[in-house]
Amino acid sequence: MESGDDTPAPPRPVLFVSYSRTDLAHARPVIDLLEQAGFDVWWDGRLEGGENYLQTTEHALETSDCVVVLWSATSVNSHWVRDEAQRGRERGCLVPLTIDGTMAPLGFRQFQLLDISAWDGAATSPEAARILVAVRAKAGAPAPVPASMPAPVLVSASPAPASPPPPSPAGGLALSRRTVMIGGAAAVGGAGLIGAWQFGLLGSPASAAISMVVLPFGNETGDPDKKYFSDGLSRELRAVLARNPRLKVAAPASSNAIDGEDDFAIGRKLGVSNILRGGVQRDAERVRVTAELVAIDNGELLWAKSFDGALEDVFAVQSEIAEAVAVSLVAEIASDAEAKQSLAAQSEIGGTQKVEAYEAFLRGMALYDLGAGGDSNRSGLAQFDAAIAADPDYAAAHAMRATMLLNLAVESSNAGETRRLFAESITAAKRAIALEKRLAQGHLALGFALNNGQLNRAAALPSYQIAEQLGAGDGDLLRQVATFYSYGDEHERAGQIIDTALELDPLNARAFRSAGFVALLAHDYPKVISRMERALALNPTLASVYYAMAVARLMQGDAAGALTLAGKERTPIFRLTATAVAAAKLGDAAGSARAFDQTLAEYGDAALYQQAQIKAQQGDKAAALALLGRAISEGDPGLLWAPNDPLLDPLRGEPAFKDLLIRLGS
Repeated sequence: MESGDDTPAPPRPVLFVSYSRTDLAHARPVIDLLEQAGFDVWWDGRLEGGENYLQTTEHALETSDCVVVLWSATSVNSHWVRDEAQRGRERGCLVPLTIDGTMAPLGFRQFQLLDISAWDGAATSPEAARILVAVRAKAGAPAPVPASMPAPVLVSASPAPASPPPPSPAGGLALSRRTVMIGGAAAVGGAGLIGAWQFGLLGSPASAAISMVVLPFGNETGDPDKKYFSDGLSRELRAVLARNPRLKVAAPASSNAIDGEDDFAIGRKLGVSNILRGGVQRDAERVRVTAELVAIDNGELLWAKSFDGALEDVFAVQSEIAEAVAVSLVAEIASDAEAKQSLAAQSEIGGTQKVEAYEAFLRGMALYDLGAGGDSNRSGLAQFDAAIAADPDYAAAHAMRATMLLNLAVESSNAGETRRLFAESITAAKRAIALEKRLAQGHLALGFALNNGQLNRAAALPSYQIAEQLGAGDGDLLRQVATFYSYGDEHERAGQIIDTALELDPLNARAFRSAGFVALLAHDYPKVISRMERALALNPTLASVYYAMAVARLMQGDAAGALTLAGKERTPIFRLTATAVAAAKLGDAAGSARAFDQTLAEYGDAALYQQAQIKAQQGDKAAALALLGRAISEGDPGLLWAPNDPLLDPLRGEPAFKDLLIRLGS
C-alpha cells in the first residue's frame, strides 16, 4: 500500500466568529469566505434546536484555533461579543475586523484592526485576501502572501503585546471564571457582620466614599420576556453595593433624561466616577453573566469577569461580582484590610437560595418598578406570593408583598377593602422583620402601613427611624422617609434627607416630585415650583406634579396661574380639588361649586379630605371641619397632610381644628 493511502487528512482549523446578531447580513460574507477557504467555522447559526447554547458556545470558543471578532457600532456594546473577544485575546488567537469603521472598544485597541467596511463581499477582492492572511496566521496555517497584495488597512497601530497572556486553566469547575483584573484586587469572601459602619467600625458612610452606578444589565437572551431577570440581577447588585459604607451608589432611574444616552453620558449625568455594567444570557438550566467595572474619566477597565454555570449558581455569581467590585474600588481610597472589612455590610439580607423563588421575586419587582397600578399591582402581588410559596422564609419577598398590598390599599376606593389590605400589609411586614430584622424594606412597609392605614404616627416613627438607618445608601427609600418627616414638624430634617435622596438618585422624577411635596408642606413655595419643574423635565407624564405647583401658585397669590396649572393635572381628584380652590379665589363661585359637586359625585366618602380642603378655601369653615371629622372616622390617609397643609390654613385658629390635630397626635 502506498504511503499516505490510509493517512487521514489533517483536521481543518476551527474558527469561532463573534458578531452581533443585528449584523448578520455583514457577517455572512465573512463566514462564507472562511468556509470556502477550507476552515471549519463555528457561528451561532449552527446551533441546533433544543441545544444548550451556553455549553455549546463555550466549547466552541475554547476549542477554536482562532477567534474572529466583527466590531461594529452595535457589537462594541454587546457584552457577549466583548466577552468572546476577551477570550480570544487571552488565548492569543484574536483576529479583530471592523465591518463599519467602528473602533474596537477600550481594552482591545492594542490589536491591529482590519477595516473591511468597504468590502463588497467578493472573494477575489483585496479585503478578502487580507482577512484570509490574518486568519491563517493566527490559526497556525499561514499562506504565502502574493507580492501584488496591497498592504492591510489598519484602524489602530498600537503595538501588539510581546506575548499573549497564558490561557485560562481548563478543568471541570461548575463555574468557570475567566478573569482580567486591571488595577483592582481579587474577590474575597463576605463577612457575616452587618452594618459595621453604623457602630463606628468604619467611620461615617459619607467619609471617603467613592461613587459608582450599577447600570441595568443587558438582556442578551433574545427574548424580551426575560428582561425581568437581567434587570433584577442588576437591581439586586445595586442594593447589595449600596450597603457598603465606602461606596456611594447612584440609581439610574427610568427617565427621558437618559433615553438614547451611552453609558458614559449616563454616568456623567449621575455625577459618578465609575460604571458597573454587564449582560445576562440564560436558558432553562444555565446562566451566563458578564460584568465589567469602568472608570468614566479615562475609560480604564478596572475589572472584568464572565461567569458560566448552572442557573442555581446565580447567587454565587451575584455575590462574587459585588465583592470584587467593592474591593476594587475601596482599595483606591483605603487599605486592603479596610477594603475587605467594608464588605461586612454587604452580607446577604433576607434573600433566598431557591431559584424558583428568586425568579418569582424578580418578576414581581419588574411589575413593582413598572408602577402601572391596578392589574399590574395585583400581578406583582401574585408573583411575591409565588416566591413565598417556593420559600416561606424569603424575608425580602414578604417585605415586597407588604409593599404591594400597600399600593393596592392606597388605590382602593372601598373603605372596607382598604382597611383589610392595610391589615394584611402589617402582617406581611411583621413577618419580614421576624425573618430578617436588618431588612430596611420590611421596616419601611410597616411604618407606612401604621402611618397611612391607622393614622398612628407615633407607632410608625420607630419603623421609619430603623429604615432610615438601614437604608442610608438607598435613594428611593430615603425619599419615602423624608416624606414621613414632612408630615410633622421636622421640616429641616425632611429637607436634609430628601436632598441626600436627590444626590443619590439625581435622574429620578419621583424623587424630585417627593422633594416638591416636602417643600410644599414646609411652605417653601419657590422650591416647590423648581422641584416640580425638574420632575416634569425628567418625566413629563408624572402625576400630581401640577397639583402641587397649583397650590404653590395659590399661596403666592397667583390664582389665575394656579387655575391653568390645575387644568394640566393628570390625577382627576387633584385636578378637581385645585380647580375648585383656584376658581373660588378668582371669585368664580359657580365654577368652584361645579368642581366640588363633581368631586362629591365621583368620589364620595373616598375623598372626604379633599372636600374639606375645598370648603376651607371657599370660606365654609363649619363644613370643612365637619368633613375632617368624618375623615377621621373613615381613617382617610389624607389627614396626614392636615398639620402642614396650606389649603387648611383658614382653619388654624379654630378650636375644633386644634382638637382634631390633637386627636391625630400632632
